[in-house]
Amino acid sequence: MSFQNHQATFAAYIRNPEKNPLPIGVKPERMAMYRELFFNNIEGFLTANFPVLHSLFSEKNWANLAQDFFENHVCTTPHFSEIPEEFLAYLQNERKNLNDLPFLFELAHYEWVEMALSISHEVVEFLPLDNFTTAKLKLSPLACVLAYQFPVQKICAAFVPLESSQPTFLMVYRNENDAVQFLEITPMTFQLLQLVENSPEQTVDFYFAKLAEFSPTISTEILAEKGLEILEDFGKRGVIIAV
Repeated sequence: MSFQNHQATFAAYIRNPEKNPLPIGVKPERMAMYRELFFNNIEGFLTANFPVLHSLFSEKNWANLAQDFFENHVCTTPHFSEIPEEFLAYLQNERKNLNDLPFLFELAHYEWVEMALSISHEVVEFLPLDNFTTAKLKLSPLACVLAYQFPVQKICAAFVPLESSQPTFLMVYRNENDAVQFLEITPMTFQLLQLVENSPEQTVDFYFAKLAEFSPTISTEILAEKGLEILEDFGKRGVIIAV
């Protein structure tokens, strides 16, 4: 057997010893040790990064989920810190279980955003903007505008919604003290912040004009007044910054 074939057999057995043969020349006890070491590392990272999701599963079902990910998903990164992102890709593209909770991916994504922002190496100067009416604006790289079908920020073991009545809009950001903050926002605030995110380096007049297209029944004066309040508030939080 070539080294590559032996390596593939070795990895396959570690991924699932019940479906794959023991590598030739390796004792079962040693392979069991390798198997436990690798699997426990992966399962530990998932538990640490998705604590709310973990709390909704029995230990057996959580272990089954971790095993399915460990066995079937081909990670494209060697970095442990990127395992949660790989888990998201698995849930979105590969997971096929009709018994899964309907908000499984959304809740996992919500928890991942917190982790991603907390370890981000982006540097932002949290300086107040003197004049929002003339500055060219953009969304901080330490902020995320999010929309979900389920109220993921409220989900816990005591609240497990199986149906969604209306979308949930959230702003998640890291403040100047490096603490990750979560805010539930209105549909109008979501639209305005998403405009800043998708069309950066524009002034408030551009964003208010675009916002008016989404809300033709509201006067442009009211939109401009409310929009300026929203942008100034998020400017103070460091979510909206100047180019």
